[in-house]
Amino acid sequence: MGLLKVSSKSSPASVAGAIAGLVKDNEPVMLQCIGAGAVNQGIKAIAIARGFLIPCGLDITCAPTFSDIEIAGESRTAIKIAVYVHTLSAPEAQAPAVSPTEYDEVL
Repeated sequence: MGLLKVSSKSSPASVAGAIAGLVKDNEPVMLQCIGAGAVNQGIKAIAIARGFLIPCGLDITCAPTFSDIEIAGESRTAIKIAVYVHTLSAPEAQAPAVSPTEYDEVL
């Protein structure tokens, strides 16, 4: 599993590239963020990654959860953000637009 540890100093573009790479490799993606600044950078990264993936026919959504972790012997609360992948379907062919006058003539 791709656990990406995000800090308040993480570059959103770099994290987005890592997210997109893992998604394209069909790897599960989870972000771990401790603190409001880290959560901010993680959410920005997910938004940027969507922009990378949508042209490839993939979209992502996320779901945050709380998690207790231990760092240097101290218990901390982290936000873990699970990333879910959705395959986009091809747009359906649209019916040609008919103007109101053409519609009346057809009837």
